[in-house]
Amino acid sequence: MLKGIYAISDTLLTPKDKLEQSLQAAIQGGIALFQLRDKESCDEEIAELCPKLERICKDSNVVFVLNDRVELAINLKVEALHIGKKADDTPYTLEELRQIRADYRGILGVSCYGSLELAKAAVGAGADYVAFGSCFCSLTKPQAKRMDLSLFKQFSMMSHSIPACAIGGINAQNIAQIKEAQMVACISGIWRGDIVQNVQNLIKNWNC
Repeated sequence: MLKGIYAISDTLLTPKDKLEQSLQAAIQGGIALFQLRDKESCDEEIAELCPKLERICKDSNVVFVLNDRVELAINLKVEALHIGKKADDTPYTLEELRQIRADYRGILGVSCYGSLELAKAAVGAGADYVAFGSCFCSLTKPQAKRMDLSLFKQFSMMSHSIPACAIGGINAQNIAQIKEAQMVACISGIWRGDIVQNVQNLIKNWNC
Protein backbone atom coordinates (compact mmCIF):
# COMPACT_ATOMS: atom_id res chain seq x y z
CA MET A 1 0.00 0.00 0.00
CA LEU A 2 2.68 2.51 1.00
CA LYS A 3 4.73 2.13 -2.15
CA GLY A 4 4.85 4.00 -5.45
CA ILE A 5 4.37 7.49 -6.84
CA TYR A 6 2.81 9.92 -4.35
CA ALA A 7 1.04 12.95 -5.86
CA ILE A 8 0.66 16.08 -3.72
CA SER A 9 -1.82 18.78 -4.67
CA ASP A 10 -0.85 22.43 -5.03
CA THR A 11 -3.22 25.40 -4.87
CA LEU A 12 -1.61 26.99 -7.96
CA LEU A 13 -1.03 23.92 -10.12
CA THR A 14 -4.21 22.10 -9.05
CA PRO A 15 -6.84 24.76 -8.21
CA LYS A 16 -9.99 23.44 -6.58
CA ASP A 17 -12.11 23.82 -9.71
CA LYS A 18 -9.74 21.49 -11.60
CA LEU A 19 -8.56 19.27 -8.76
CA GLU A 20 -10.87 16.31 -9.38
CA GLN A 21 -9.97 16.27 -13.08
CA SER A 22 -6.26 16.50 -12.27
CA LEU A 23 -6.55 13.71 -9.70
CA GLN A 24 -8.29 11.45 -12.20
CA ALA A 25 -5.47 12.03 -14.68
CA ALA A 26 -2.83 11.24 -12.06
CA ILE A 27 -4.69 8.05 -11.15
CA GLN A 28 -4.85 7.11 -14.82
CA GLY A 29 -1.08 7.58 -14.95
CA GLY A 30 -0.59 5.18 -12.06
CA ILE A 31 -0.12 7.04 -8.76
CA ALA A 32 -0.36 5.02 -5.54
CA LEU A 33 -1.05 7.85 -3.08
CA PHE A 34 -2.62 11.31 -3.26
CA GLN A 35 -2.22 14.06 -0.67
CA LEU A 36 -4.54 17.03 -0.38
CA ARG A 37 -2.22 19.88 0.61
CA ASP A 38 -3.98 23.23 0.88
CA LYS A 39 -2.61 25.90 3.21
CA GLU A 40 -5.11 28.55 2.11
CA SER A 41 -8.64 27.15 2.39
CA CYS A 42 -10.55 27.05 5.67
CA ASP A 43 -11.40 23.79 7.44
CA GLU A 44 -15.01 23.98 6.24
CA GLU A 45 -13.91 24.09 2.60
CA ILE A 46 -11.47 21.21 3.10
CA ALA A 47 -14.11 19.18 4.94
CA GLU A 48 -16.41 19.56 1.95
CA LEU A 49 -13.69 18.58 -0.51
CA CYS A 50 -12.25 15.57 1.31
CA PRO A 51 -15.12 13.06 0.84
CA LYS A 52 -15.23 13.67 -2.92
CA LEU A 53 -11.50 13.21 -3.36
CA GLU A 54 -11.30 10.27 -0.99
CA ARG A 55 -14.07 8.51 -2.90
CA ILE A 56 -12.22 8.98 -6.19
CA CYS A 57 -9.08 7.56 -4.59
CA LYS A 58 -10.81 4.58 -2.98
CA ASP A 59 -12.45 3.63 -6.26
CA SER A 60 -8.97 3.16 -7.73
CA ASN A 61 -7.19 1.76 -4.64
CA VAL A 62 -5.21 4.96 -4.21
CA VAL A 63 -4.41 6.05 -0.65
CA PHE A 64 -5.99 9.42 0.22
CA VAL A 65 -3.89 11.60 2.53
CA LEU A 66 -4.80 14.89 4.23
CA ASN A 67 -1.97 17.30 4.96
CA ASP A 68 -1.42 18.81 8.41
CA ARG A 69 -5.01 19.37 9.58
CA VAL A 70 -4.87 16.98 12.51
CA GLU A 71 -8.22 17.75 14.12
CA LEU A 72 -10.01 17.63 10.78
CA ALA A 73 -8.39 14.31 9.90
CA ILE A 74 -9.53 12.88 13.23
CA ASN A 75 -13.08 14.18 12.85
CA LEU A 76 -13.44 13.10 9.22
CA LYS A 77 -11.69 9.77 9.84
CA VAL A 78 -9.72 10.17 6.62
CA GLU A 79 -7.65 7.22 5.47
CA ALA A 80 -4.28 8.90 6.04
CA LEU A 81 -2.75 12.01 7.61
CA HIS A 82 0.61 13.61 6.86
CA ILE A 83 2.14 16.12 9.26
CA GLY A 84 5.13 18.42 8.88
CA LYS A 85 6.03 21.22 11.26
CA LYS A 86 3.74 22.99 13.72
CA ALA A 87 2.27 26.45 13.16
CA ASP A 88 5.35 28.00 14.81
CA ASP A 89 7.57 26.20 12.24
CA THR A 90 9.09 23.82 14.80
CA PRO A 91 8.96 20.01 14.57
CA TYR A 92 6.53 18.06 16.69
CA THR A 93 8.03 16.67 19.89
CA LEU A 94 7.96 12.95 20.62
CA GLU A 95 5.20 13.53 23.17
CA GLU A 96 3.11 15.50 20.68
CA LEU A 97 3.58 12.84 18.02
CA ARG A 98 2.50 10.16 20.47
CA GLN A 99 -0.63 12.15 21.30
CA ILE A 100 -1.51 12.51 17.62
CA ARG A 101 -0.92 8.79 17.15
CA ALA A 102 -3.22 8.04 20.08
CA ASP A 103 -5.99 10.30 18.73
CA TYR A 104 -5.72 9.42 15.04
CA ARG A 105 -6.20 5.81 13.96
CA GLY A 106 -5.43 6.00 10.24
CA ILE A 107 -2.16 5.89 8.33
CA LEU A 108 0.22 8.50 9.78
CA GLY A 109 3.12 10.01 7.85
CA VAL A 110 5.65 12.47 9.26
CA SER A 111 8.01 14.86 7.46
CA CYS A 112 11.53 14.47 8.83
CA TYR A 113 13.31 16.78 6.35
CA GLY A 114 16.98 15.68 6.43
CA SER A 115 17.05 14.47 10.02
CA LEU A 116 17.48 10.90 11.23
CA GLU A 117 16.73 12.13 14.76
CA LEU A 118 13.30 13.34 13.69
CA ALA A 119 12.78 10.03 11.90
CA LYS A 120 13.67 8.10 15.05
CA ALA A 121 11.13 10.16 17.01
CA ALA A 122 8.46 9.57 14.36
CA VAL A 123 9.09 5.83 14.33
CA GLY A 124 9.12 5.78 18.13
CA ALA A 125 5.75 7.52 18.20
CA GLY A 126 4.21 4.97 15.85
CA ALA A 127 4.32 6.68 12.44
CA ASP A 128 3.49 4.43 9.51
CA TYR A 129 5.96 6.16 7.19
CA VAL A 130 8.46 9.02 7.20
CA ALA A 131 9.33 11.53 4.47
CA PHE A 132 12.78 12.95 3.75
CA GLY A 133 13.64 15.98 1.62
CA SER A 134 14.45 18.11 -0.15
CA CYS A 135 16.16 15.61 -2.44
CA PHE A 136 16.81 18.18 -5.18
CA CYS A 137 16.19 21.88 -5.76
CA SER A 138 12.44 22.34 -5.49
CA LEU A 139 10.27 24.63 -7.61
CA THR A 140 7.54 24.48 -4.96
CA LYS A 141 9.87 25.16 -2.01
CA PRO A 142 12.99 26.85 -3.43
CA GLN A 143 14.20 27.71 0.08
CA ALA A 144 14.14 24.09 1.26
CA LYS A 145 17.49 22.70 2.40
CA ARG A 146 18.95 19.91 0.26
CA MET A 147 19.58 16.58 1.96
CA ASP A 148 22.12 13.81 1.37
CA LEU A 149 20.42 11.02 -0.58
CA SER A 150 22.41 8.44 1.40
CA LEU A 151 20.02 9.18 4.27
CA PHE A 152 17.52 6.72 2.79
CA LYS A 153 20.00 3.86 3.11
CA GLN A 154 20.89 4.93 6.65
CA PHE A 155 17.22 4.95 7.58
CA SER A 156 16.55 1.56 5.98
CA MET A 157 19.39 0.07 8.02
CA MET A 158 17.97 1.66 11.16
CA SER A 159 14.31 0.75 10.63
CA HIS A 160 13.65 -1.88 7.98
CA SER A 161 9.89 -2.15 8.48
CA ILE A 162 8.94 1.55 8.13
CA PRO A 163 8.61 2.87 4.55
CA ALA A 164 10.36 6.09 3.56
CA CYS A 165 9.12 8.70 1.10
CA ALA A 166 11.41 10.95 -0.96
CA ILE A 167 10.27 14.49 -1.74
CA GLY A 168 11.61 17.72 -3.16
CA GLY A 169 12.38 18.63 -6.76
CA ILE A 170 11.89 15.10 -8.07
CA ASN A 171 11.00 14.65 -11.72
CA ALA A 172 11.37 12.07 -14.49
CA GLN A 173 14.92 13.25 -15.19
CA ASN A 174 16.31 12.66 -11.68
CA ILE A 175 14.04 10.05 -10.11
CA ALA A 176 16.44 7.21 -10.97
CA GLN A 177 18.84 8.67 -8.37
CA ILE A 178 16.35 7.87 -5.62
CA LYS A 179 17.35 4.59 -3.97
CA GLU A 180 16.09 2.84 -0.82
CA ALA A 181 12.84 4.86 -0.76
CA GLN A 182 9.51 3.10 -1.08
CA MET A 183 7.58 6.20 -2.16
CA VAL A 184 8.44 9.22 -4.28
CA ALA A 185 6.34 12.36 -3.77
CA CYS A 186 6.01 14.95 -6.53
CA ILE A 187 4.20 18.22 -7.09
CA SER A 188 5.59 20.07 -10.13
CA GLY A 189 6.95 16.82 -11.55
CA ILE A 190 3.37 15.58 -11.91
CA TRP A 191 1.10 18.60 -12.39
CA ARG A 192 3.10 20.67 -14.92
CA GLY A 193 2.28 19.56 -18.46
CA ASP A 194 0.72 16.21 -19.39
CA ILE A 195 -0.23 14.69 -16.03
CA VAL A 196 -0.79 11.13 -17.27
CA GLN A 197 2.47 11.09 -19.20
CA ASN A 198 4.39 12.68 -16.32
CA VAL A 199 3.32 9.95 -13.90
CA GLN A 200 4.04 7.20 -16.40
CA ASN A 201 7.51 8.62 -17.06
CA LEU A 202 8.21 8.80 -13.33
CA ILE A 203 7.25 5.15 -12.91
CA LYS A 204 9.22 4.05 -15.97
CA ASN A 205 12.41 5.90 -15.02
CA TRP A 206 12.26 4.93 -11.34
CA ASN A 207 11.90 1.25 -12.19
CA CYS A 208 14.51 1.18 -14.95
